[in-house]
Amino acid sequence: MRLRAMLLAVTLAALPCAAWAQPIQGFYISGGAGARSAQNTGTSDNNAAFGGSRLRMQQALGYELLGSVGYALGNGARFEIEGDFSRNAFAGLGRVTSPFTASGTVSHYGVMANALFDMDIGLPWLYPYLGVGAGYQITSLNNAAMSQIGGPFSYRSNGSQGGFAVQAIAGLSFPVPNMPGLSITPEYRVMDILGGQKFNGTLANGTAAQIKLHSQIDHNFIIGVRYAFDVPPPQMPAAAPVPAPAAARSYLVFFDWDKSTLTERARGIVRDAAANATKTAYTRIDVNGNADTSGSHPYNQGLSMRRAQTVAAELVKDGVPKTAIAITASGDTHLLVPTGPGVREPQNRRVEIVIK
Repeated sequence: MRLRAMLLAVTLAALPCAAWAQPIQGFYISGGAGARSAQNTGTSDNNAAFGGSRLRMQQALGYELLGSVGYALGNGARFEIEGDFSRNAFAGLGRVTSPFTASGTVSHYGVMANALFDMDIGLPWLYPYLGVGAGYQITSLNNAAMSQIGGPFSYRSNGSQGGFAVQAIAGLSFPVPNMPGLSITPEYRVMDILGGQKFNGTLANGTAAQIKLHSQIDHNFIIGVRYAFDVPPPQMPAAAPVPAPAAARSYLVFFDWDKSTLTERARGIVRDAAANATKTAYTRIDVNGNADTSGSHPYNQGLSMRRAQTVAAELVKDGVPKTAIAITASGDTHLLVPTGPGVREPQNRRVEIVIK
C-alpha cells in the first residue's frame, strides 16, 4: 500500500509539468551504478526450530548495477527496458531479541519496463525526470548462513525465487557540454519485490526448513550515464556576412577638341562624382585622361595628362582628398570609339573617373 501510494504521487506530480517536456526524441541507451540499501524484510517459517515466530531478514549496504535501452517520443515521455543486478551481504535472519552471526550474500536481478517523463524547467543544463516501472525480479540466497550465538540453532540456504516487482524513479539529467546526446543522470529508485518467495534450507541437525520472504523494499542511489542517438549538435551562430565590395562607379567627362578646360556640363559631372565619393566608402579614385587621334602620339599623351590633372583638381575643389586620387594618362591608346589616325572623335576626348 505504501509503495502504491508513492507511485500514484509520482504520477500526479508529473502531470502539471506536461507543458515543459524536454524535446528529446529517438533511441537512447543508459547505464549506472550505485548503492543499494534494503529494508529489513519480514519472514515466516514452517519449522518449529524457528520458534514459530515472525522473523526478519537483514542485509548490509550493497551495490546496484543497471542498464537500459529506450525510446523518447519527443514530447517528454520515454519508455525503456531495463536490466539490473544488485548484491548485499547477508546480515541476519532471526528473532529481533536473539543475537546471531550471519554470512553469505543476497542477490537480486531481473528485467523492468519503465515509463518516464522528462521536464524542461527553463535551465539548459538541468532536466529533472520522474518515472514508474514494473517487471520481474529474482532473489538469490548465496550460501546464506546464520547461527545463534550461545544457542543450538543454525540455518543455511542456497536458492533462487522470482517475484513481481514495481519501482518509482526520480532523477536529474545534466547534459554534458560539447557532447550532444550525452548526459549524467544521478537518480533515486525505490523498488518493492512483492511477497511470496520461499527458500528451502537446512538446520544444523540436517532437518529441512523453509522460510518465506514477504514484501522486499530496497532503496537505490545511482549515478548513471545516458546517450541519446538522435540529438542534433548545437547550431553554431552564423558567421557575420562579409560585406561585398562596393561595385566600381565610373563617370565620363568630355572635352572640346584640343582643350583641357572644363565646360559647365563637365563641371556638373565632376561634382556628381565627388558627391558620390564622399557618401560611400571607397579605396581609390582613378582619374584617367584620353585623347582622340587627331594629333601626334606625344602631343595626345600630354593633352590627356592635362585633362586628367584638370579633373583631379576639380574633384579636390569639390571635397575629395587629393591623396585618394590616382592620375593616369592613356593618350590615344584607349579609344572609346575605334577610329583611324587623324580623326576628331568627341567620344575619345574624355577623362574617366572610376570610384573603387
